[in-house]
Order: sequence, then structure tokens, then C-alpha cells
Amino acid sequence: MDDAFRIEVEALAGALDQLDYFGLLKVPQGAGHAEIKAAYYRESRAYHPDRFAAHPDAQLRELVGRVYRRVNEAYTVLRDDQKRARYVQDVNGPDRARKLRFTEADEVQVKEEQKKKLEEQMGTTPNGRKFYAAALTDIQAQRWDSALRALKSALMYEPANARFKEQAALVEKELDKTRAKGDEFRIK
Repeated sequence: MDDAFRIEVEALAGALDQLDYFGLLKVPQGAGHAEIKAAYYRESRAYHPDRFAAHPDAQLRELVGRVYRRVNEAYTVLRDDQKRARYVQDVNGPDRARKLRFTEADEVQVKEEQKKKLEEQMGTTPNGRKFYAAALTDIQAQRWDSALRALKSALMYEPANARFKEQAALVEKELDKTRAKGDEFRIK
């Protein structure tokens, strides 16, 4: 290890709080998955703590460890499309200085948003989800009466679920169409 590497590590460790993940991995914001992965492997090999475990300078080992942790953090965010999109939006936004790191709070917020979307799509209660899934099966098979019954059952468990109400309205329209067609052939 030479003095140039030591200077590079000290400079990089000192600049970590001003660098975004793209700058740290030395890739453009439009980089693809393969380019990000290659950059991660390149940087993680250069700053892997095991390479410096026997080095006598404890300060250098600590700085290398900080850089390596940040490289891993960058790769964790940039390899995930949803996290990356959110990160790019944050980094290019007005709060850039505050949003250079994707924190645990951001992670929790993203997971909560994903959970909320899933609950909106499939329901929040086990019985609501069960009846809604049965209704979707009936809708695919065009069993409108059965689908409507299942949706009404799902709405008993989740009366405020807008998705269930929307599907029930669509099924009722389909039922009205089928009933209107059936009247044409009825003997009067």
C-alpha cells in the first residue's frame, strides 16, 4: 500500500457526506444494472476491510471500513429499482444535501407504502382478502352472481375498502347487462 492510496482513502472518507451514491460508485445516474454491479465489485474490492485487517494503522482501517460500508449502502439502494427511483428523485430535488443517504427511515417508509398498496389491492383482513380473491376468480369465469356475493361478503369485513366497492359496481353492471339480454328471450 502506498501513500497515494492512503491520501485517496482519506479524501474519499472526508467527502462521503457530500457524495451521492452514483458519485461514490463512479457511475452516471443513467447507468444500467450491469454497470452498477461492475462498479460495486470494483469499489468493494478496492476498499474491502479484510485487505487491511493486518494493517498497523487503526485510523486507516476505520476509514476503509467507513468507505466500504457506504459502498455497500450505495449498491443496496441502486440495485433496487424502486429505491433507486426514489433516491434519484430525492438527489435531484431541492433537499439534495439532506437526501444523499437512503436511511432506515426511508426504507421503513418505502415498505409501508408497498404494504399499503398491497392492502388496497387485496384487502386488510384475512377474510376480506379471501372473499375478494374468490370474487376475482368468479369474475374471470364470468360467474357474476357468485362474484357479487363474494364481493358483498368481502365488504362486510372491510366496508370502507374502495377497491371492493369499485369491483362490486362493475360486477353489478355486468349482471344488469346479462339480465337485459335474458329478457329478450323471455316468453311474455
